[in-house]
Amino acid sequence: MEHSHEELCAILNEQTGKLHWPDLEKHFARGVVIKVAEDMDLIEVAAAVVEDNKKLIENWMASSLVSNADDKDAKKWIKNQPEFWTVVVAPWVVIKEIN
Repeated sequence: MEHSHEELCAILNEQTGKLHWPDLEKHFARGVVIKVAEDMDLIEVAAAVVEDNKKLIENWMASSLVSNADDKDAKKWIKNQPEFWTVVVAPWVVIKEIN
Protein backbone atom coordinates (compact mmCIF):
# COMPACT_ATOMS: atom_id res chain seq x y z
CA MET A 1 0.00 0.00 0.00
CA GLU A 2 1.38 3.39 -1.00
CA HIS A 3 1.41 6.16 1.57
CA SER A 4 1.38 9.88 0.91
CA HIS A 5 4.53 11.75 1.93
CA GLU A 6 2.70 13.14 4.97
CA GLU A 7 1.49 9.67 6.03
CA LEU A 8 5.00 8.26 5.59
CA CYS A 9 6.45 11.05 7.75
CA ALA A 10 3.85 10.38 10.45
CA ILE A 11 4.70 6.65 10.44
CA LEU A 12 8.45 7.35 10.59
CA ASN A 13 7.95 9.87 13.39
CA GLU A 14 6.21 7.19 15.46
CA GLN A 15 9.15 4.83 14.85
CA THR A 16 11.79 7.34 15.96
CA GLY A 17 13.67 6.68 19.16
CA LYS A 18 16.78 7.55 21.11
CA LEU A 19 19.94 5.44 21.15
CA HIS A 20 23.29 5.88 22.84
CA TRP A 21 26.54 5.21 20.97
CA PRO A 22 27.08 1.66 22.39
CA ASP A 23 23.66 0.65 20.98
CA LEU A 24 24.43 2.24 17.61
CA GLU A 25 27.96 0.85 17.31
CA LYS A 26 26.90 -2.51 15.83
CA HIS A 27 24.99 -0.72 13.07
CA PHE A 28 28.00 1.49 12.39
CA ALA A 29 30.16 -1.65 12.11
CA ARG A 30 27.77 -2.96 9.42
CA GLY A 31 28.16 0.32 7.47
CA VAL A 32 24.46 1.21 7.54
CA VAL A 33 24.45 4.46 9.53
CA ILE A 34 23.38 7.64 7.73
CA LYS A 35 24.24 10.82 9.62
CA VAL A 36 21.98 13.89 9.37
CA ALA A 37 23.27 17.42 9.99
CA GLU A 38 22.02 19.38 12.99
CA ASP A 39 19.87 21.73 10.90
CA MET A 40 18.23 18.93 8.90
CA ASP A 41 14.93 17.20 9.69
CA LEU A 42 15.59 13.54 10.55
CA ILE A 43 12.12 12.46 9.40
CA GLU A 44 12.38 14.25 6.03
CA VAL A 45 15.72 12.55 5.35
CA ALA A 46 14.36 9.14 6.35
CA ALA A 47 11.31 9.69 4.14
CA ALA A 48 13.55 10.58 1.19
CA VAL A 49 15.44 7.31 1.74
CA VAL A 50 12.20 5.29 1.84
CA GLU A 51 10.91 7.09 -1.26
CA ASP A 52 14.28 6.49 -3.00
CA ASN A 53 14.55 10.21 -3.82
CA LYS A 54 18.09 9.94 -5.22
CA LYS A 55 18.28 13.51 -6.54
CA LEU A 56 17.34 15.06 -3.18
CA ILE A 57 19.67 12.76 -1.22
CA GLU A 58 22.54 13.44 -3.64
CA ASN A 59 22.00 17.20 -3.22
CA TRP A 60 22.06 16.86 0.57
CA MET A 61 25.19 14.71 0.40
CA ALA A 62 26.92 17.20 -1.91
CA SER A 63 26.14 19.91 0.67
CA SER A 64 27.37 17.70 3.55
CA LEU A 65 23.91 17.78 5.15
CA VAL A 66 23.61 13.99 4.93
CA SER A 67 26.49 11.51 4.91
CA ASN A 68 27.49 7.97 5.70
CA ALA A 69 28.98 7.82 9.18
CA ASP A 70 32.75 7.28 8.97
CA ASP A 71 35.64 6.34 11.24
CA LYS A 72 36.19 9.99 12.21
CA ASP A 73 32.58 10.14 13.47
CA ALA A 74 33.01 6.89 15.39
CA LYS A 75 36.15 8.13 17.13
CA LYS A 76 34.32 11.28 18.22
CA TRP A 77 31.30 9.28 19.41
CA ILE A 78 33.47 6.81 21.36
CA LYS A 79 35.07 9.77 23.14
CA ASN A 80 31.88 11.82 23.74
CA GLN A 81 29.29 9.01 24.14
CA PRO A 82 26.43 11.09 22.68
CA GLU A 83 22.77 10.22 22.38
CA PHE A 84 21.06 10.15 18.97
CA TRP A 85 17.59 10.41 17.53
CA THR A 86 17.29 7.37 15.25
CA VAL A 87 14.87 5.87 12.78
CA VAL A 88 15.36 2.59 10.95
CA VAL A 89 14.58 2.52 7.23
CA ALA A 90 15.99 -0.93 6.50
CA PRO A 91 18.74 -1.57 5.82
CA TRP A 92 19.71 1.95 6.92
CA VAL A 93 19.71 3.54 10.36
CA VAL A 94 19.25 7.30 9.98
CA ILE A 95 20.65 9.25 12.93
CA LYS A 96 20.92 12.77 14.25
CA GLU A 97 23.14 13.57 17.21
CA ILE A 98 21.31 15.19 20.14
CA ASN A 99 23.18 18.28 21.34
